[in-house]
Amino acid sequence: MGDTLRNTAAGKNTAAGLAAAAASDVDEITGHRRMRRTRVADWSRRLTRETRLTVDDLIWPVFIVPGTSITEPIDAMPGVNRMSVDHAVEAARMAADLGIPALATFPNVEMDKRDEAGSHVLDPENLINQATRAIKKAVPNIGIITDVALDPFTSHGHDGILRDGEIVNDETVRAIAAAAVHQADAGADIISPSDMMDGRIGAIRRALDAAGHHNVSIMSYATKFASACYGPYREAIGTSGLLKGDKRTYYLDPSNAMEAIRDAGLDVEEGADMLMVKPGLPYLDICRALKDAYGLPTFAYQVSGEYSMIKAGAAAGYIDGERIMMETLLAFKRAGCDGILTYFAPEAARLIAKGLG
Repeated sequence: MGDTLRNTAAGKNTAAGLAAAAASDVDEITGHRRMRRTRVADWSRRLTRETRLTVDDLIWPVFIVPGTSITEPIDAMPGVNRMSVDHAVEAARMAADLGIPALATFPNVEMDKRDEAGSHVLDPENLINQATRAIKKAVPNIGIITDVALDPFTSHGHDGILRDGEIVNDETVRAIAAAAVHQADAGADIISPSDMMDGRIGAIRRALDAAGHHNVSIMSYATKFASACYGPYREAIGTSGLLKGDKRTYYLDPSNAMEAIRDAGLDVEEGADMLMVKPGLPYLDICRALKDAYGLPTFAYQVSGEYSMIKAGAAAGYIDGERIMMETLLAFKRAGCDGILTYFAPEAARLIAKGLG
């Protein structure tokens, strides 16, 4: 009897004995449920994938400059250019060929057309409206999203009218509501106000409806945070050297999630058709909260700083740029977003077309 016990113990101390005992212990712990079974093969991973990124999720922000035959690289955003309207039309054709549903256009207007009130935004022939008309004529099936914030048009770089050191709310709202009508007249499909003035969504909706633009949607920048991620964008639209003070008196405090949800709720009450969170990755919790709270189509803007950080990391060899790009875009979908505004849109669309999404 003693010899038998000694032999059994010795057997358990062999490599095979230890492995068998360990496997038995794992089976007992897992109850034969092994999560890795669906991860073993590519086909099974694809079959059980919960979240998918498609080209239909992509919106491409593009920067417009005056003139013709112009393509200007933006130093802080490798791979992104400012384009004259004629080149923007060609870019729109390319985007449509890739299956990208919509563009969001942002102008860099001449300095002599900027003033403290951003009054050039009210010119029906301004750069943003020229671009909309030209793109819609050439590529009628692509959506165009325009912003009515005043920062590309002000001499001080703020999103509203500056009076005695204050961005005045109601006067700004009247200006952007009027500008929204001009943008819709030019062919904009979605007005997307990024100024964060109180009451703007209701005012824009009333102005659009009064002008007969009942089918023009509003994508509210419902939660636009006072973030450090906007620097390269400000270079792109020519406001980085203009800004006096900061925008924390009207942008959201990055600390305040509940305030963001309340702010978005007011936009919903005023008639927003869609909600946007800006920036994107630092605020995935807000994306999920807005989707769960309101159920509206919800979007995130993967802003210039996010883009440039990925590009810089990839250029330095610290990260795999393509994989990080696709992983971050997928994160927005997983957080509840219906789409993403991203400068990566053409690059991502090409990868998706190759089945690499």
